Amino acid sequence: KFTEETPYKPSSPYSSTKASSDMLVRAWTRTYGLRTTISNCSNNYGPYQHVEKFIPRQITNIVDGVRPKLYGKGENVRDWIHTEDHSSAVWDILTKGRMGETYLIGANGEKNNITVLRMILEAMGRDPEDFDRVADRPGHDRRYAIDSTKLQSELGWRPAHTDFDEGLRATIDWYVENESWWRPAKEATEARYRAQGQ
Repeated sequence: KFTEETPYKPSSPYSSTKASSDMLVRAWTRTYGLRTTISNCSNNYGPYQHVEKFIPRQITNIVDGVRPKLYGKGENVRDWIHTEDHSSAVWDILTKGRMGETYLIGANGEKNNITVLRMILEAMGRDPEDFDRVADRPGHDRRYAIDSTKLQSELGWRPAHTDFDEGLRATIDWYVENESWWRPAKEATEARYRAQGQ
């Protein structure tokens, strides 16, 4: 699991931008005394997430009668955290965190992508094998897992959504009931994926 002491090893241009932004903030803090805290989180799920993200994309594809797409073998592990838990952790960091410190936000929600996709399919009344595989993304990391011990011990933060299955079902219900929110972005998002062969 990643801790606040884990050295940065970005594996793609995207992750390099994330690492460099943290380094810039630290440099401004050291050089100019800027009052900052840094938070890094695991993968979010829940209401209002853009349809380009893994869980909302699968749900909205199923709503549209389109077979979901899974990168590679689906063995990539992600540490899922509900959006409300992420938000409450950020609030605690902003209001109680020590200046210049980094805090990792995670909820011990490790699951691989194929397991999550099968959970979505089953919850939506579909065969758990009713999906297509697409080529994995270049530089796609095998595992993201976060150790949030520092956040929990120093600031007393705890995740409220510890039952992933329950949170996932509520998320599915939200997307089914709020099509007017996500529909405007869906076609443009899928067009981008199609252009990339996904």
